[in-house]
Amino acid sequence: MPRSSRQQMITVNVQSASTMSAAKPLPHSFEKKVEDVKVSKSLVRIKLPDKTGIDSDINSVIMDYLINEGYPSAARKFAKEANIEATGDIESISERVEIRNAILAGDIQAALEKINDFNPQVLDTDPALHFSLLRLQLIELIRTCMSPTSSTSTTSTSTSTSTPDITPVLNFASTQLAPRAPTSPTFLNDLEQTMALLIFPPDALSPTLSPLLDTQLRRDVATAVNQAMLVSLGQRREARIKSLVRVRAWAEAKAREGGGGGAAVKLPERLSLGLDGEGKEGGVGAGAGGREGNGESREGEPDAMVT
Repeated sequence: MPRSSRQQMITVNVQSASTMSAAKPLPHSFEKKVEDVKVSKSLVRIKLPDKTGIDSDINSVIMDYLINEGYPSAARKFAKEANIEATGDIESISERVEIRNAILAGDIQAALEKINDFNPQVLDTDPALHFSLLRLQLIELIRTCMSPTSSTSTTSTSTSTSTPDITPVLNFASTQLAPRAPTSPTFLNDLEQTMALLIFPPDALSPTLSPLLDTQLRRDVATAVNQAMLVSLGQRREARIKSLVRVRAWAEAKAREGGGGGAAVKLPERLSLGLDGEGKEGGVGAGAGGREGNGESREGEPDAMVT
């Protein structure tokens, strides 16, 4: 065989091998089944378990999430782009957003005043929620008292010490929380744990006390307040899409473990939710809550309270 012919054959073989190595791996058998039954999102209809029993499409589920979680600007733009009518009162979202922001900032007194201006019955009919807000306000007072700037210096001939002024904490606990604590064992236990923060330094708290100073507690209380306000407006406590996600996760877990008496289904290690950009570098990208890859919320709106 001529030398030039052998070189051409070697070149073709090398190119074929490189092409095969760069080819994408074969999809999982389950993913093939998904592709076979995949339909257009515009044709999907979901039966949602609500009181009206009305079918709602994907657009209304997204709109429900934006309104429930407090994204008025995004809700208006989505309604315009999707050519749908916004459900619920978008204008009332601003009041819930202001209250949520106050709680997340630790300004509980401002949040309490705004809640009472919104609807006094929200707290009057929910003693547990009212107590959780007052307890959070007590924790914020303790956080302030324990900060170095609020300490009172005591100077002697040999030593100089700083003693935190806990008078505001004691006054607030005795007037606002102590009268409510005996009405419930849970209230009493919560108050005792909160007052224990005065005994131990912040860097030596037990596992049961350290969560009290975590900002996650603010988010939890803010979520509970948002749900209570939605109920007072005659709306759902949480966005419907959260229920759908929980049902999906439950169904996937049951399929993996072979629930219902059937054999376990062989599934990929990770199932895609079908979101644009999912699986790419950097994660899912901007989700329904409107967070961009830089960690900031879109359009200046605060983060949604997703739990």
